[in-house]
Amino acid sequence: MSQHKVVLLLGSNIGNQKNNIDIALSKISKVCSILKKSEYLTSEPVEFASCNIFCNIVTIISTHLSPIQLLDYVKKIEIEMGRLTDSSASKIYTDRIIDIDIVKYDELKFVSERLEIPHNKHLFEREFSRILLKEFI
Repeated sequence: MSQHKVVLLLGSNIGNQKNNIDIALSKISKVCSILKKSEYLTSEPVEFASCNIFCNIVTIISTHLSPIQLLDYVKKIEIEMGRLTDSSASKIYTDRIIDIDIVKYDELKFVSERLEIPHNKHLFEREFSRILLKEFI
């Protein structure tokens, strides 16, 4: 099986945000190899109002999963950890215990109803993710 280099962005703004991110990374590491991760960065919510600050991290993983298999896996982690709504499906942003976005997958360009790679909002529009991604991309 070939391995793919993937950039993920994780964020949390409910409860112990760093711990939530660490739990998600632990779950990801059960099927993927974590190659590198950034420092934690706090940021204001984007595209919705909340009193809760986000904690975010970028990680590079190696995986044999296809983009859709990886998406299914990270969505399963989000649900297991208590995330109730999927903003990519509902188009409504809310507070969340964990959010895991696939930002890049090798040099693949891929668009489907559920997934867009690369994740252009994180690469070009959102300041917090551009800060985190600058050393990874």
